[in-house]
Amino acid sequence: MALGNKRKYYMIGGKGGVGKTSCAASLAVKFANSGHPTIVISTDPAHSLSDSFSQDLSGGDPVPVEGVDSPLYALEEDLQSSTQGGGSAGIKDLMDSMGLGAMFDQLGDLKFEELMDNPPPGMDEIVAISKVMGLLESPSYSMFSRIVFDTAPTGHTLRLLSLPDFMDSSLGKMMKVRLYKHTSSASAAIKSVLGKQEKQLDTPDQLELLWGCTRKVRDLFHDPDAMEFIIVTIPTVMAVSESARLCRSLRKENVPTRRLLLNQVLPPSSSDCKFCAMKRKEQMNALNLVRNDPELSRLSLIDATLFDAEIRGVPALNFMGNSIWK
Repeated sequence: MALGNKRKYYMIGGKGGVGKTSCAASLAVKFANSGHPTIVISTDPAHSLSDSFSQDLSGGDPVPVEGVDSPLYALEEDLQSSTQGGGSAGIKDLMDSMGLGAMFDQLGDLKFEELMDNPPPGMDEIVAISKVMGLLESPSYSMFSRIVFDTAPTGHTLRLLSLPDFMDSSLGKMMKVRLYKHTSSASAAIKSVLGKQEKQLDTPDQLELLWGCTRKVRDLFHDPDAMEFIIVTIPTVMAVSESARLCRSLRKENVPTRRLLLNQVLPPSSSDCKFCAMKRKEQMNALNLVRNDPELSRLSLIDATLFDAEIRGVPALNFMGNSIWK
């Protein structure tokens, strides 16, 4: 696996029960043993990262993991505490973590935070990730060059990635309205964009600056050199079908997606029992779906063998990482 010095984010996602946590943990161990200070974070409400490392990672603070060559920390983010204070607080955390706190203050003039009074599904994960991103800017944790997220199985992380696009689109519409003299129709147009009563900004230039900041946030999440979403699936028809839908959603959001990890593949065998032969046939059917799907077939396919022992602890994760992450 090619490594560079620039900080990179990896989001590991897919259907529940496909082994995302083991894949995320093994990737983090691989990075650390390759010389990269790494942190792996679980934003899945049903955490299993502690089980994967055989170490208590609860409490909401990064915990050092022993037995790797470079610093490796792990964290199970407490989603319930992360969402206390509402969705607007989470968005402010996100903007602050990227040095765009002034942008949120300007959004206050537009009453943007009122849009988040009833947070949409997935906002808990957005807030959790935004807090982690702010944490990574602190001097104590600024050394991390690889950040791995074990995401929720329902794909709510897409909410985080689509938020900057929503803001960019809304502010872009307002920019067009600002080109005209304020009239009742213009005010109504702005109200339709925000869903609330519009409040005057000082100058059109201020709005243009705000729009520019929003586009920077959007570009960060769409930067193929900084972020990659890795889809994990297993060789069953149901799992592959859901992965295809997830892949289409990621493509629609322009989220960099280049790899599909096919987990729990039966290893080669010279002789199969009746059960194994049926399972192998089932897996081949699923693999054919991957090959024939217009979206999944464009991804680099990683085969991860079904191991004969449970993957728990750093030595097992190191073995898994060396087996699948080339």
